[in-house]
Amino acid sequence: MVDSRGQTRRILLSAYRSFGLVFGALCIPPIYVYKCAFSGGLFNYRSEDVVFGVFSVIFWTITLTSLIKYAAFVLSANDNGEGGVIALYALLCRNAKLCLIPNHQAADEEITTYLYPGHSSSNMPNSPLKRFVERHKSVRTCLLVLVLFAACMVICGGILSPAISVLSSVEGIKFQAKNLHDGVVVLIACILLVGIFILQHRGFHKLGFLFSPILILWILLIAGVGIYNIIKWNPRIYQALSPYHIYIFFKRTGRDGWISLGGIILCITGTEYMFADLGNFKTRPIRVAFSCVIYPCLILQYMGQAAFLSRNLSDVSMSFYASVPAPLIWPVLVVAPLAAIVASQPVISSTFSIFKQCHAIRCFPRVKVVTNRRIPGQLYIPEINWSLLILSLAITVGFRDINYIGHAYGITFLAVTIVTTWLTSLVINLVWNQSFILSLLFSLLFGSLEVIYLSSSCMKIIKGGWFPLVFSAVFMVVMYVWQYGMRKKYSYDLHNKVSMKWILTLGPSLGIVRVPGIGLIYTELATGIPSTFTHFLTNLPAFYQVVVFVCIKTVPVPYVPQKERFLIGRIGPKSYGMYRCMIRNGYNDVFKSGDDFEIDLVMSIAEFIQMEAEGSETPEGSVDKRMAVARTSGTFGTRLVMSQSSDPGESSSSGPSALVGSCKSQVLLDLQATYEKEAPKLNYWRRARFGLLDTKYKDPRVREQLLELVNAKHAGATYVIGHSYLKAKHSSSFLKKCAINIAFSFLRKNCRSPAVALNIPHICLIKVGSNYIV
Repeated sequence: MVDSRGQTRRILLSAYRSFGLVFGALCIPPIYVYKCAFSGGLFNYRSEDVVFGVFSVIFWTITLTSLIKYAAFVLSANDNGEGGVIALYALLCRNAKLCLIPNHQAADEEITTYLYPGHSSSNMPNSPLKRFVERHKSVRTCLLVLVLFAACMVICGGILSPAISVLSSVEGIKFQAKNLHDGVVVLIACILLVGIFILQHRGFHKLGFLFSPILILWILLIAGVGIYNIIKWNPRIYQALSPYHIYIFFKRTGRDGWISLGGIILCITGTEYMFADLGNFKTRPIRVAFSCVIYPCLILQYMGQAAFLSRNLSDVSMSFYASVPAPLIWPVLVVAPLAAIVASQPVISSTFSIFKQCHAIRCFPRVKVVTNRRIPGQLYIPEINWSLLILSLAITVGFRDINYIGHAYGITFLAVTIVTTWLTSLVINLVWNQSFILSLLFSLLFGSLEVIYLSSSCMKIIKGGWFPLVFSAVFMVVMYVWQYGMRKKYSYDLHNKVSMKWILTLGPSLGIVRVPGIGLIYTELATGIPSTFTHFLTNLPAFYQVVVFVCIKTVPVPYVPQKERFLIGRIGPKSYGMYRCMIRNGYNDVFKSGDDFEIDLVMSIAEFIQMEAEGSETPEGSVDKRMAVARTSGTFGTRLVMSQSSDPGESSSSGPSALVGSCKSQVLLDLQATYEKEAPKLNYWRRARFGLLDTKYKDPRVREQLLELVNAKHAGATYVIGHSYLKAKHSSSFLKKCAINIAFSFLRKNCRSPAVALNIPHICLIKVGSNYIV
């Protein structure tokens, strides 16, 4: 009983928090839905049946799409609690071979977040659909293009949603000040938009405690206004809940009624963010908040506004504000802009997340991602924030009309929700292992409804609907060109990797002088040795005693637990001192070198050395051929003892260990001191000192290897990153030359470098230039 009460309390608390962080974009449309619906030829039909019909369409649209499709089905298709089109695509990639870059490893399937909860596909026969998709590369490419198109539309929503929300919320001032010029309203909206995006930079989370109270006040206020209008103007409006009024509506209005669907669809434009922002909450609190509060309040508002319009159709251009009782008009005018600001926050956050996720799956250039330590999952991308501000201001100033912005926003939402419907139908078949007929029925039921709305919205392309199409086309080119270039680069590395036989012929010294230190060579290859390594062996007289090939790759999961992130293996015989470190991230993880990276790496290699000597294949450390997840071992962190020297040049000898002395010369020590003066913030892991425990090892070579590793750590680590230049072959097509030589080259030169994105200290960085002829 106590656990049940505690769980109920947690659900209700989470549902309360979700009001301000999830549902804002769904609660603003009542301001402008009827205005957009009657903006065309429908305004000429001045009858109660037409108003009843419009409300009936709104009611069943919200019920079928928001309540049944999203709340009941789509929310269940989450990826370990994460939602959105990238989450759906990742789910499909894990259950079918859809990835275009072949870097999958068997050990990836042992990650705890890899398997879909409650569904195991190990003993399930492959469906015909799965075999068809895996067999045809063109189908997989089309699916990726479809996902990228939806991602572009989500980004477009991050531009349009703040613009239409803020502009509609301040437009009510004109209702009170009849002679107010439209330019003043646009100016006020622009000031609020600038404030919204500046607060993103300063930290909107500091005001997060106000979001839920503002949204709850707003939704209860508009629901109360709706109840008032039902009682005062037309209590018979409840009859419009019957779908019979939809039939009457289209029978009387015909083509004009069909065209009005482009405005009616705006009533559910915030529904997608209920799924996209799922990561901060669980499905049950969102379902409770939507079903018990948001849904009934919205229905009451739309019903009350329809009751008002049935008697005052001439006021349709300002129907929301005209329907507000006189004593409440000023509270509504004050709360509306606040609610619009709150409603913009989840939309902008989703836009930041979609950029981060697209970069994780190698479909967008590198950008600076700032994380919030207090709020997990909260992101901020400076370049994107200011770009969204400029575009939102351009839309507001350029269109100056809610109808035009609404036409663009409607097409944006419909594109995203149609792709979501198709991806969810694939999840039903490929992930939930349900019949193909069931997934087809889901796609036909909801997809056909959305296509009807889309056909109506396409009639508004000239009147603002062109913007999301042009914007998404430009971003689609950027995303696909970057993905295409990265795929070609990986394919080149894969086919030109160094033969292991050639490495073995060089001997343990690799034909060069091995000096103390750790060389961290970054590569995208999950197997094999990159060709850039031969540059050192053929052009340099010396290299480091311990060589670690570091591969950072994204696994199609939302996040990888920290203890399962490092996959350690050995390359060649033990005497060569060469290791491989796979750093596996989820598409929502943000990994940066630095801080504890070197410490974790040394600890993981030390654990791997011991596990290898013991022939460990126990459940403690999952082994993939010669690679193991060392941090999952119960003895992780006990092979070496670590202490923190109080002074950069000082070594601490306290503790139950014999710390290994440094083998550096005085020149190297002076260089280290110079480095620490230049980079005082990065001294933490540089001052970390390791020592060997006074224990006996079954294999004496284990102690030698650990001693070599510790000495290399004390000597310092150097990061080696390839600086690649891609160029298309002379025999390539004109389109490929434009994509690689011009577009990809431009993106590579103008995005953040890998060293900056990974936070690698400049003083210990080596860049290796290489040309790729693809």
